Amino acid sequence: PDICALLSEAEELTRANTKLTLVVAFNYGSRQEIARAAQHLAREVAEGRRDPDSIDADAIGCYLDAPDIPDPDLIIRTSGEQRLSNFLMWQAAYSELVFVPQHWPDFDKAALEGAIAEFGRRERRFGGLVAKTAS
Repeated sequence: PDICALLSEAEELTRANTKLTLVVAFNYGSRQEIARAAQHLAREVAEGRRDPDSIDADAIGCYLDAPDIPDPDLIIRTSGEQRLSNFLMWQAAYSELVFVPQHWPDFDKAALEGAIAEFGRRERRFGGLVAKTAS
């Protein structure tokens, strides 16, 4: 209940914000999410509602847990770990990763600003295309 109250408060405080999407996932696993999407598409094929050749990245993306959330530009991994830990593996294909030593409860404004500054120094590449991030 205490976490739900904090999440509700955070949602209320940021209700009018439009420039950033923050995803905090509890009890989430990317492999399971991708498997559920594949199962959904397999059922459509088995029922004759989908041609197997029509299955592409967009079709899979439509059946992920939150298909309307944009793919992240930046993923900040706290706690000094340098891995995705089964987090948004499909959506993170072109995300920039920043690893910080702070654990989540200690992650503060300075840590966020440092991660964003690091992101701003990156040269983004999307399958060979180069896009310079805004500083």
